[in-house]
Amino acid sequence: MTAVDRGPARHERPAIDEAALAAARIADRLLEAARVRNAVRWAEFLTPLPGQLRDAGIADLRRIAMRARAAYGPKDSIREALPAELTEPFLADLDRLLKALARDAMER
Repeated sequence: MTAVDRGPARHERPAIDEAALAAARIADRLLEAARVRNAVRWAEFLTPLPGQLRDAGIADLRRIAMRARAAYGPKDSIREALPAELTEPFLADLDRLLKALARDAMER
């Protein structure tokens, strides 16, 4: 059996690591806001995200960020349930993470 190449460790890519950690911090705040507002659907959606954004390897971060970004859909958006002072920075951090991942992929 051969080991699967999971790519570089996150600490080797500080721009990616910092973007993921920033998104995780906002995700924690969004999750708390969802619980306070009894927005069960969004609390369930957000529950795994902070840990995943903190702990996932680079190979998994794009999938996680894209899933998180899906909360900003045209018909059902997290923006309708939670405050903009949290939803907009989260979106910006997710976009920053996705750009850092794309930049890293181009450099490899």
